[in-house]
Amino acid sequence: MQTGLLRVLRATVASWWRHKELRRTGQTELARWLERETVLRDLGYLRQAAILSDAHVICGEGGTFIHLGWTNVSTFAPIERFPLAALAVALGTPFIDIRRVTDVIAFANLPRVTRDGSVDAANSGAGRSVSLNTYIDMVEQLGARIVNDPRARQST
Repeated sequence: MQTGLLRVLRATVASWWRHKELRRTGQTELARWLERETVLRDLGYLRQAAILSDAHVICGEGGTFIHLGWTNVSTFAPIERFPLAALAVALGTPFIDIRRVTDVIAFANLPRVTRDGSVDAANSGAGRSVSLNTYIDMVEQLGARIVNDPRARQST
C-alpha cells in the first residue's frame, strides 16, 4: 500500500472533531481504535472503487458521492474537501463534475448507472439503468466535465 495514501487517510481521520475530543478527554486508546477502523473501512472503499467497473465519483452542488455499486459514500462538501473521493479520483476512478450543469430538469431525468453490470432492456421508465459509459455520454451533453474517462481506456 502506498504510504502517502495511508498518511492522507490517517491525517484526515485524526482531524475529525470526535477523535480530537476523545483524545482531549484522555480516551486515547478508543480514539486510536476508531481511527484504525475508519482507515480500514476507507481502504475498502478505495479497493472497491479500483475494481468495480461502474464505480465513479460525482460532484455537484449537493455534495460529492462515491458510487460503488450498491453502496454510496457521500458528504455535502465539494470534492476538494472530501479526501476519500479525491484519493479515489487520483487512483483512477472516473470523476463526473456536474457543477457546471445548468439544466437540472434534464439531469434529474437521466437514468441511473447500473449497479451490477447489467443494463435494463427497457428504453424508458423510472427504474431505467444504463452503463457508466452511456451515462457519461448523456451527462457530458449537459455540460459535465469528465476526469479519468473510462471511454478513452476502452477505445485504445
